[in-house]
Parts: sequence; C-alpha cells; structure tokens
Amino acid sequence: MKSNALKVTFVDKDLDISKLDDPAWNAAEPVTVKTYWSGENAPARRLFTAQLVWSKTALYVRFTAKQDEPLVVTDKPDISKKSMGLWDRDVCEIFIAPNSKTPNKYFEFEVAPTGEWIDLGIEVLPDKRVTDWDYRSGMSSSVRMVKGEIQMALRVEWKALGAAPTAGDQWRGNLFRCIGKDPNRGYLAWQPTMTKEPAFHVPDKFGSFIFVK
Repeated sequence: MKSNALKVTFVDKDLDISKLDDPAWNAAEPVTVKTYWSGENAPARRLFTAQLVWSKTALYVRFTAKQDEPLVVTDKPDISKKSMGLWDRDVCEIFIAPNSKTPNKYFEFEVAPTGEWIDLGIEVLPDKRVTDWDYRSGMSSSVRMVKGEIQMALRVEWKALGAAPTAGDQWRGNLFRCIGKDPNRGYLAWQPTMTKEPAFHVPDKFGSFIFVK
C-alpha cells in the first residue's frame, strides 16, 4: 500500500465502541504517524497509530497514542455534547471526504483522552473556510488509558456522512494528533500539510482511505 493510502477493513458486525480490545480491530491495517504537519520527524514519545474498519452501517476509527507527558485536557469534561475548542487541547482527529472528486468538502471528527468529542462539516473555498458548527453526526466515542498509552475510538454512521462506501471505493482524508503545550506543542499529521505554520485544513494534501472486503 502506498504511503498516502490506508486500507479500511470491512467487519461483518457492528462493534461496541466501548470494547477497545474487540478482536475485530486485529484485522485493521495500522498506520503509525511519525511526522509533524511540516514533514519533520516527531519524537517517538508522541507517535500514534490509527486503524479504520467499516461495517454496513458505520465507520470506526481507533487511535493508539504514546503518552508520557502531562495531559492537556479540561478538568471538567462534558461528553454529552460537542466540545468547542477541543483542538486547543490533546486530541486525535480524522478528516474524511466521501466524494473523492470534491475533497474540499469533508467532515472533521475529534476525540480527546477525556472522551470529549466534536464533529464538524467543512468546506474549504479559495478565499475562506466554511464550518458547519451545527452539524450533528450522532458520533460516539470511547477511551482507555494505560501506563504510557491512550486508546481513543469513535464511531460514525454512514447516514451522517451522506453516503455509504462499497468495496473498492476510495475516499480522501487525513489523520492528526495535537499534543502538549506551547512552545513545544506538537501537531502530527499522517499526510504532512507542509504549511508555514501548523495547519490541518489542506485538502490538496489528503491521502486515500481505500475500503476493502
């Protein structure tokens, strides 16, 4: 598989997102993200791995992240609603565009070590970025922390994405992690965006998610 493509493996059942050790995850192709948005290598202590699987009804993403530095999280998490500004704290993210011909129209999903989450609809135009703050995907999330590592997972039903894939389809997108505090805050990207300053919303740099059975 090319470095800018990731297989999304089909599972013939709907997963319980709270069961982060479900054997179904073992079938998923892992990709370890080792670079910052700039293309510079990130320290080993900040790396993360992502795995994607899909069923007839939903997309599932599991992030497994190294964690040996203090968490940057709120002390009063509320997982009953989306958390605005979540991207300013520790978080893992996926951007996904169901129509490969219009990668500038995509969805953003984030999950934090606290279980907090946010879902947004995005359209990048030549002169601005339009965000649908009221987008409601119905996503669910789950987290598990062990010494030196955090696992975070999310589930989004296809109806929230406006389309369901079939085997062989290629959607566009990217995977990210934000970790730490300034001046040493890290912005990791599966496909580096290569912007002057840290920036994730660069559809031209998206990789491919290939759905396989």
